[in-house]
Amino acid sequence: MEPNEDNPMIVSSQSIVLTKRGSDRGFGRRLRRFVSGPQFRWGVVGIAGFILYWYLMVDVFKIGSFARLPGFVSTIREWVSRNPTYGTSLFTAEYYKHIWSSVTRVAIAFVLATGLGVPVGLLMGWRRVFRGLTFPILELLRPIPILAYIPVVLVLVPGREAPIIVLTFLAAFFVTILNTLLGVRSIDQSYLRAAKSLGFSEAATLLHVIIPGALPYVFVGLQIGMAACWFSLVASEIVSGQSGMGYEVWQTYYYQQYETMVIYMGTLGMMGWASCATLRAVGRRLMRWRAAMLGGI
Repeated sequence: MEPNEDNPMIVSSQSIVLTKRGSDRGFGRRLRRFVSGPQFRWGVVGIAGFILYWYLMVDVFKIGSFARLPGFVSTIREWVSRNPTYGTSLFTAEYYKHIWSSVTRVAIAFVLATGLGVPVGLLMGWRRVFRGLTFPILELLRPIPILAYIPVVLVLVPGREAPIIVLTFLAAFFVTILNTLLGVRSIDQSYLRAAKSLGFSEAATLLHVIIPGALPYVFVGLQIGMAACWFSLVASEIVSGQSGMGYEVWQTYYYQQYETMVIYMGTLGMMGWASCATLRAVGRRLMRWRAAMLGGI
């Protein structure tokens, strides 16, 4: 049936279908461009070289201390086995239970760090008095390693789950504040003076000048914060957890189940990469205005 004024629903439906197809084609083009690009090819070569080095040093030549490490072949065999020797593989529920525990903790900690760290960083960069009061505290607490916070957190926060989330949160919180602060401080003061001369209110200045100007730094901070969440999670789960990938890394090391230990280490790496890649994709989508402004620079 041809679309016409008497059939607006047909026009609407066709528009939706065409929009969806255009979006799918756009995603397909971007994916093909990425796969055919040099960055992807060099990444594949780099990973293949690492695997080859692992295989030669451990499985083939067994050089020195490398002989005590789990081999590439035995690790992959254990990972894809339906009846794994140590009870953990792609086909066991236990594997996904620990992944879910870690992902949930990282997600909660990251959301809290973003929800609190970004506003605090914006205020510190925007308000001189607030920055003067809080920046020395930030610089005093930020360099302290997360491991040093463990006794304090265990005393202040009861339970097993809450301390893990708090420790994971702290790692991302300080990074997010600092990068947001730097983003606000990087804004050219002429933009703020122009907003003031045009009669912008405080809220309008925040929404139309401060936040867009700081956004690139904010997303860099979020990526670093996400990575900080993952590596602090491992230490937190080792100390206080009863589940999770970090907990299993330590347990499998203790019981000399080295293939399973490497499986969880590799899974941690893949989850960290996937979460940071997702943030980068979101950041690129939200900052298309920046690419258009810079043009060919």
